[in-house]
Amino acid sequence: MRYVSTRGHAAELDFAGVLLAGLAEDGGLYVPTAWPVFSAPALRALRGLPYAELAARVIAPFVGESIPFRDLQAMCRRAYAQFDSKAVVPLVQLDSSLFALELFHGPTLAFKDLALQLAGHLFEYVLANQDKRVRIVGATSGDTGSAAIEAMAGRDKIDITILHPAGKTSEVQRRQMTTVRAANVLNVAVEGNFDDCQDLVKAMFADTDFRTDMGLSAVNSINWARIAAQIPYYVSAALALGAPDREVAVAVPTGNFGNVLAAWAASKMGVPVEKFIVASNRNDILFRFLSANDMSVREVTPSYSPSMDIGVSSNFERLLFEFLDRDTDYTASTLRDFRTTGKMPVPDTVWHAVKRQFTGYRLDDAGTLTEIAKFYRETGYLADPHSVIGLAAARECAPVGMPVIAVVTAHPAKFPDAMEKAVGFRPALPARLADLYEREEFLVHAPNDLAHIEGLVRNFANRNV
Repeated sequence: MRYVSTRGHAAELDFAGVLLAGLAEDGGLYVPTAWPVFSAPALRALRGLPYAELAARVIAPFVGESIPFRDLQAMCRRAYAQFDSKAVVPLVQLDSSLFALELFHGPTLAFKDLALQLAGHLFEYVLANQDKRVRIVGATSGDTGSAAIEAMAGRDKIDITILHPAGKTSEVQRRQMTTVRAANVLNVAVEGNFDDCQDLVKAMFADTDFRTDMGLSAVNSINWARIAAQIPYYVSAALALGAPDREVAVAVPTGNFGNVLAAWAASKMGVPVEKFIVASNRNDILFRFLSANDMSVREVTPSYSPSMDIGVSSNFERLLFEFLDRDTDYTASTLRDFRTTGKMPVPDTVWHAVKRQFTGYRLDDAGTLTEIAKFYRETGYLADPHSVIGLAAARECAPVGMPVIAVVTAHPAKFPDAMEKAVGFRPALPARLADLYEREEFLVHAPNDLAHIEGLVRNFANRNV
């Protein structure tokens, strides 16, 4: 399997190259040169497999010859062995057609663990084989940072720096990052919002000298390995509901578009997903695009669902590339215009084509609290502020009579303030995190300034050589 940049001016790479590169040198995102397709019999053969075995078989075509299947299989087994649920990604039926796909049973209680626990093993394997060292830089709106740190902490050939927006994550999310005591981990609280953090990461990659000197790599969903490792849970859930002999819909709370893109990738591989429901909070760039072809940047405002407080959905570039018939020049010019004007000029023909598969849904903070209480009252199910937006979207937008998979992205205990407002109590953290509020924090504060951030990364990396 080979990979190309959405913007057409970076070298083709294999999976190992894409894993280490993260962002393409031309600023684009890597995508496979062709989508692997599973036949109906091949999909049926995956039914009943333990999750780690299914994941290895689904990911294997994307890995190609970079990693032998037996080694990939062993890494998947190790990655998911410590999840709290034996099913890893259990599916819970809430009514006749609504199913909650729980993705929060990993070490940091969020769906990012499904990809990043495996990514940690993939990085370690490839770096050992190539005798290299990388400096990972990433931006987080809440959950990616803790999952990445959990996956990378203590690994010999990796330093990791995570930027988070100061004061704009939940306390649990912040503490899950900043209480990790590991010599190869640096947490930076940036004065700004998530988009500022993400722009700083992209700017570091665009600084060719810095990128080369530091050997930068990425763990955000701009890294294709993240998307590849998220596809299996959609395959698993769809198979449990009758695929490939039965169509399903999916509802995904999202800000950066990576999670729903993984569902779309599953459909490209042969899984019969009829409808993709994109659930947004008050920061609703994706809802506005799907409703009115308005992909325009607006100020990000804090919400009860901070992981979705994102103004620019980076992974949409991959979908746009596909719907522009993989025209790299058109994709690059569209993204340049977006960066310059703050508005993405998507042709109406492309917008209508996207709308045939994708539906948008939006819920504000008041509606989020109402839906948390409503789902808890009616079903006994306690959903966090992100996931409940997806659950509400599923009820509102799914095709009648079709099973809909609503992605539950985080444990409700990660957002105790919002949960208390909605249902009158604060969900307990698992026993292994019971002392989280008493642990010492390790972080530095920094302005939204590229030179300052690069200096922090360089000094930290040099200290750990």
